[in-house]
Amino acid sequence: MTSHHDLDAATLSARYADGSLTPSEVAESVIARVEAREPELNALYLFDAEQVRRDAAASTERWRAGEQLSAYDGVPVTVKENIARAGQPKPSGTAIPNPPIAEQNAPTTDRLLEAGAVIVGSTTMPDWGMLSSGVSSLHGVTRGALNPAHTSGGSSAGAGTAAAAGYGPFHIGTDIGGSIRLPGTWQGLTALKPSEGLIPLDVPYDGRAAGPLTRTAADSIRLMSIVAQPDPRDYLTRSYAPMDWSTEPLSPAGMRVALQLDAGSGLPVEPETRAIIERAAARFAEAGATIVPLEPFVPADVLEGLVNFWRTRSFADYEMLSEAERAAVLPFIAEWCAAGEHFSAAQTVRNRNRIDEMARLTRAATEPFDLVLSPVSPVAAFPAEDPMPITDPLQTMGHISFTVPYNMSGQPAVSIGAGVQEDGRTVGLQIASRIGTDDQLMRVALWFESVRGADADVDWTRVA
Repeated sequence: MTSHHDLDAATLSARYADGSLTPSEVAESVIARVEAREPELNALYLFDAEQVRRDAAASTERWRAGEQLSAYDGVPVTVKENIARAGQPKPSGTAIPNPPIAEQNAPTTDRLLEAGAVIVGSTTMPDWGMLSSGVSSLHGVTRGALNPAHTSGGSSAGAGTAAAAGYGPFHIGTDIGGSIRLPGTWQGLTALKPSEGLIPLDVPYDGRAAGPLTRTAADSIRLMSIVAQPDPRDYLTRSYAPMDWSTEPLSPAGMRVALQLDAGSGLPVEPETRAIIERAAARFAEAGATIVPLEPFVPADVLEGLVNFWRTRSFADYEMLSEAERAAVLPFIAEWCAAGEHFSAAQTVRNRNRIDEMARLTRAATEPFDLVLSPVSPVAAFPAEDPMPITDPLQTMGHISFTVPYNMSGQPAVSIGAGVQEDGRTVGLQIASRIGTDDQLMRVALWFESVRGADADVDWTRVA
């Protein structure tokens, strides 16, 4: 029998509406799940069971009175710790004392509360969000829910693990180079980095996005219907035409679809991963899509320049810390950002310009296509204790070569489970599309979920 914490958002909504289940009952199931799994997984930074119960009780009363705030009133959700919740600390994964306290909610938090969603807690992240794992000076190690020996992925580490572990159906992370999609591929999830500004941010900057991590494509669509709304606090956002967050699958028949298997930089694609992505592309071809090979379009020096700009940007923060505060930062991150100290002002500007160059190259290469298929990551999940697939902090982040171009171009890109390697590690297919087509992209992802084959599905009932 399916436990309440494993139910998707549509089922919860329907059962709240017919009175066969209440938000309070679901909250108790989720709380029990959290308490059972957290000692091992370490996905939550802030978790107040009594507050969850109070919020669920309020939702239960709204449903009884017929005054629910939305169809998803009472549905459990988590938010990454860098998504502001008024009155709560935002340490950004570091053990630096006295983290800032949020004065107001982030736009995403406000949209969730306005819909009546029950916030289960804030999820963990690595120091400053600059790792693709759950290794943090503050939290320790966040582990993958499918196999705790494996990484959660990052930097939306706790969000990915909370989704895979069944801490309710809705989870929100953030992404500047793959931080939503990497937990997605390594934990068998659907994970969307939306079009730039589609989900407003209170701290926007180039490449940054917030987006859903869920067990199913349909739940990501439902979550987008709540949080993808304009907010004036995001001064980099743009106006988008209204999107239809339908859960009707969209076949790629007649679409022109690119297949990229070589990013031109970074780590080589593992043979098993490549085979799984090629098999996924075959499903698109069988449905009537025209598949066209896509050559690498971002040179290695562009990726390296971008990463070096990130080093300098983080060093600017690190330099302002006291000696004691510096000692609290994860040593890997301290060494990683220290390499950004010695770039000249001119070189820093050139490195910053790599953002624009990457955006231009990505838009130009992908414009002829309705969709672009690729691996999310060239490699499958690595040990949970490792900060990155590449453990040398002085090397370029060679595992983000497929993901980061779409951060800089602003285009939507989703990770959806495409297969499982022989050793049980999951592999995500990245599907990208033109900016502002997120609703269509997610309907294609929903279609792929229905045709990918049972061997690509994660049996969530077997997740301990």
